[in-house]
Amino acid sequence: MDAPATLAIVVVTVLTSWIGFTRRSFAERFMFSTQEILGRKEYERVLTSGFLHADGWHLAFNMFSFYFFARAIEWRYGAASMLLIYFSAILGGSLLSLLVHRHQDYRAWGASGGVCGIIFAHIFMNPGGSIILFPLPIPIPTWLYAILFLAGSYDRMRRQSDHIGHDAHLGGAVIGLLVATALYPHIARSSPILFGAVLILCTLLFLHLNRNPLHLPALPTFSRAPKDPPDRRYSNSHLQHARKIDSILEKISAHGLSSLTPEERRLMDEHAQTLRRRGTDGG
Repeated sequence: MDAPATLAIVVVTVLTSWIGFTRRSFAERFMFSTQEILGRKEYERVLTSGFLHADGWHLAFNMFSFYFFARAIEWRYGAASMLLIYFSAILGGSLLSLLVHRHQDYRAWGASGGVCGIIFAHIFMNPGGSIILFPLPIPIPTWLYAILFLAGSYDRMRRQSDHIGHDAHLGGAVIGLLVATALYPHIARSSPILFGAVLILCTLLFLHLNRNPLHLPALPTFSRAPKDPPDRRYSNSHLQHARKIDSILEKISAHGLSSLTPEERRLMDEHAQTLRRRGTDGG
């Protein structure tokens, strides 16, 4: 049975990701970036970043997961429902990343939020499913796969071992599940304990991230500079400076560059020079 909308998403994502692999300027223009979204109002990045990936393995894993779970939703509930859940989840994941990293020059990419939203929606929209993962010889329940998917993403997010937006998984999971429930309320009533457990887990993780946003180091995507030690904490002066920059960015977003005072312009010029030096040092 065909799933044309699912296949179309896979084809478009593979093509745009491949262009991003070969053209750095293309990836930089459409990837997720707090500086560009908040400072330059390039809001389209919250969606376009979902069509880019870090490498072939990242792309293959996301598209395998998406295809397996999205086609089942499309078969049973239609293409419109699947697409609404997917793109809402990408948006939700990006907005969570924007909140968590609002004080950082943070960049990321990947369909993580959308894929996680599709996976968690599938658990309740198509209950009782299973999936076989190589090299495991036996199928595992889709709900277990979803939990492992989210737990692994959270662990890698804490360690910041790559440039993939793992925190977007969390926002995508919540939004995907909520959109699916809004479309088909019966799915929550069919498995109330599991539904409640998923929402509670996601809420707890969200609260943790919101209370500790600066524990996650910023990652210049194309830099090879060594990472800070994982136990490093920002000083009070660093935190105050980050908050000032965040406030200035919000002022620019609301009133434009002309609204800045000379002191605010000086701070932004110094911040821009720091970022340029960081990129140069990274090679």
